[in-house]
Parts: sequence; structure tokens; C-alpha cells
Amino acid sequence: MILVDNQDNPIGQMEKLEAHQKGLLHRAFSVFILNSKGEMLLQKRASGKYHSPNLWTNACCSHPMPGEQALQAAQRRLTEEMGFSCELKEIDAFIYKTEFDNGLIEHEFDHVLLGQYEGDISPNPEEVSEFKWISIPDLDEVLAVEEENFTFWFLIAYPKIKRYFENNY
Repeated sequence: MILVDNQDNPIGQMEKLEAHQKGLLHRAFSVFILNSKGEMLLQKRASGKYHSPNLWTNACCSHPMPGEQALQAAQRRLTEEMGFSCELKEIDAFIYKTEFDNGLIEHEFDHVLLGQYEGDISPNPEEVSEFKWISIPDLDEVLAVEEENFTFWFLIAYPKIKRYFENNY
């Protein structure tokens, strides 16, 4: 993984597990996908994921490899996780830090990327156990009563996407 400072400047590299054990700030991305009906694609993380298993989240999230830009990495991982690709653009970024029950610490400079897609989805079962399209109003209702069923980073990034969607669609 790419270790970064608070301005997202690379300062080193480290294996993913070690960075999460030490809680060091590293580069990440979160991909959000909307369709022409204004619905958002959500995935439920597979039960074998090392943190946040069985939680709902955005279409795809991961970390760029050394030498790879966030947008490049997002295109690669979207295909690997969800079985499709589409044009993506960065709309925001944020830093967050949280500790999980298993002792791992997620400390990320998270690039928020947005795309639009209408076709078939073929998720990788090692990454994704379920997926669904949901309208923004329906998602708001679900979040009001089931926030604990969503990943930590989704709860931070979703308002940014929602604001962007409301201002641009």
C-alpha cells in the first residue's frame, strides 16, 4: 500500500495487513455507481473479508498499488470486484480513522469516485455476497434505521455523493 501524509503525498510503502495493524495513513478509494434512474449500486461485503464482513457499502473500495493512481486502481478493482467497468471521476476526498473489533485500524485518505452504469453485473463471490440498486430516498430510509449494517467509510462518503447528486442531476 501507499503510505501518505495528510495532503495525500506518498511517504512510503507497506504491506496492507501491517499498515492496518499499525493504523498508518494510506491511500484508498471508494467507488459509487449510479444508474440513469438515480439509483445507487450497493454491495454486501463477503463473509470472508478481513474487516467489515457482511456489511453493505458502495460499489467498490480498495487501495492503489505502488505506482498506480487512485483512478487507475478504481477502474481495475471495479472490474475485479463487480465484473464491469465504466468511466469514473473523482468528486471528493476525506481522511478517516477507525478501529475494528479484530484490532485492525483503518486510517485512510479516501478518494471518492463516481460513475454511471446500466449493464450486467457479475460480482466476484470472494469479495461480494450480494448487490442491489436502491434509490436515494429509499437508502435514506434504510440508513435511518439500519446504519449499523453499513461500513464506516460509506457513512462518511455517502453524504458527499448525495450532495453531489442533488446538485448535478
